[in-house]
Amino acid sequence: MNTNTITSALEDARQRYCAANPLSMAADKAAEKYLPGGNTRTVLHYDPFPLTMTAGDGAELIDLDGHRYLDCVGEFSAGLFGHSNRIITSRLHEVLDNGVAMGAPTVYERELAGLLCERFPSIEQLRFCNSGTESNIMALSIARVTTGRSKFLAFHGAYHGGVMIFPPGGSALNIPFDFVLADYNDTEGTAQLIREHGDELAAVIVEPILGAGGNIPGSREFLEMLRRLTREVGALLIFDEVKTARIGKAGIQGLLDIDPDLTTLGKFIGGGLPTGAFGGKAEIMANFNPKQKDSLKHAGTFNNNVCSMAAGSIAMSEVYTQQRAEAFLASSEAFRISLNELFAEKAVPMYCNGFGSIFAIHFTHRPIQTTTDISPRSRALSPLLHMEMLLQGILICNRGDLFLSLPMTEAHYSRVRVALEAFIDRHKPLILGEIGPVPDVA
Repeated sequence: MNTNTITSALEDARQRYCAANPLSMAADKAAEKYLPGGNTRTVLHYDPFPLTMTAGDGAELIDLDGHRYLDCVGEFSAGLFGHSNRIITSRLHEVLDNGVAMGAPTVYERELAGLLCERFPSIEQLRFCNSGTESNIMALSIARVTTGRSKFLAFHGAYHGGVMIFPPGGSALNIPFDFVLADYNDTEGTAQLIREHGDELAAVIVEPILGAGGNIPGSREFLEMLRRLTREVGALLIFDEVKTARIGKAGIQGLLDIDPDLTTLGKFIGGGLPTGAFGGKAEIMANFNPKQKDSLKHAGTFNNNVCSMAAGSIAMSEVYTQQRAEAFLASSEAFRISLNELFAEKAVPMYCNGFGSIFAIHFTHRPIQTTTDISPRSRALSPLLHMEMLLQGILICNRGDLFLSLPMTEAHYSRVRVALEAFIDRHKPLILGEIGPVPDVA
């Protein structure tokens, strides 16, 4: 087949993928009867069909056709502990033997709350909920109550949950909060917007690494400006660390010594099970104190579900200790840097953007600073990279993200390097832009 264009190369890869995965293809087709498009989570769909997984062990997954993969999707950062951490699974077996729907406070939620508050100095008190999405909705809602204002500032390309997403053209499903949007890492332009809307602004919400927008780290200057100016205009600063709290012992806020008013958490803090949390200054969180008159009513049947609370408490106390978090940051950042060294040696415009165990591969020679830095060619090449990595047994996200997990070894890292080298060797003229037009991409 002619593979002299990105489109034809992608079609060739997809044909090889279909031939290798007949059972996943059939399962996807059969699921369309009950699930729209055979899917219940849009981010997991990719053409021609997603793999159906049947088992996981450590850092690896097995699909319906019996193929084994290194899992660099990592449940979009929630899979920090891999698929079979014995400490966590032992705790879960213990919990399941003692009842799961308590309908009352439990020891585990109080343990986990203490662990998180001690770990993140800006979080003096917190409340649990069911997801990072809920965490962000609650944080924005309490910001409105606290400030008496109704407008928020967020960033182009940001993702704060399925109902607060800001891609080009917007999202019809977003909740009807009043958002002003700024360009990520645009220190001067964002400062101007904060001052312009200051009297109406309840909060600025920011991911310290812009995740779905390309794993773009916020610069120190940019994030420190947000802290300074929100205080100046009387707005709250919300750090969405749902993903980035795993970076180092206290998230990005700990690394940069920035003190947000509210922080949202989720993903890994439940030990791989669903949960979320929002917290911050005690005077803000006191609004939820049910022992006080006229407190805010924050309900949720599974806010403190015993499985997530138990898994989270042992994961944060015995598995992902502060010392382990620091060591993991060092090893994962060294790996990310080594991939950029590989791309330089191969003389191709590819770059791992991000920090530590959270990064994305873009087709550029330089770090991506904002979403507009991502070229049409880079967006067009990402699905090809995704498909070729799958064919070599490496699961990455369709948009080019990789999330590393604790069970990964140097042998696993070597597999990623080898697969990337093979991709480069196979498609170097396309990567260099020497041949083929750039196809239109959504």
